[in-house]
Amino acid sequence: MSRRPASRPASRPAPAPFAAEIEAIYAEIERRPLPRDCQLRSGCCHFRLTGKTPLLTLGEALYLAKGIRASGRTQLKAHPEGACPLLGRDGRCTVYAHRPFGCRTHFCEAAGGMYPRKHLADLIHRLEALDEKLGGDGSRPLEAAAADALKA
Repeated sequence: MSRRPASRPASRPAPAPFAAEIEAIYAEIERRPLPRDCQLRSGCCHFRLTGKTPLLTLGEALYLAKGIRASGRTQLKAHPEGACPLLGRDGRCTVYAHRPFGCRTHFCEAAGGMYPRKHLADLIHRLEALDEKLGGDGSRPLEAAAADALKA
């Protein structure tokens, strides 16, 4: 997936049905019989330590922004240790139900490692198609994508 420059704000409002498509994609991940044992682990959320940051399409970012707003926030603050800005003081994800595709198909070795792309290619294509429909330019790093979506 391509990246859009981090400085470009997401200024287009998304049609209401985007959330239903994101939820359908995320529900399909849960139905896939791939062995995972996440149990709300958070090691993969420490981006500075893992060297990996989830990339979000516009639809994912808008859906994540919905979860961020539901948690009572209107903006993201950088985590002091370089971890995901969505980690709470207790070290758990504060928007777990709205977490992005990359967090659901994570690279956390303790939970089973990254899902093989061949098992997710159809869902990735659906995310990319929705991104195009919404006028997105491809995947962007979580922090920038979420911050821009919160401004939309």
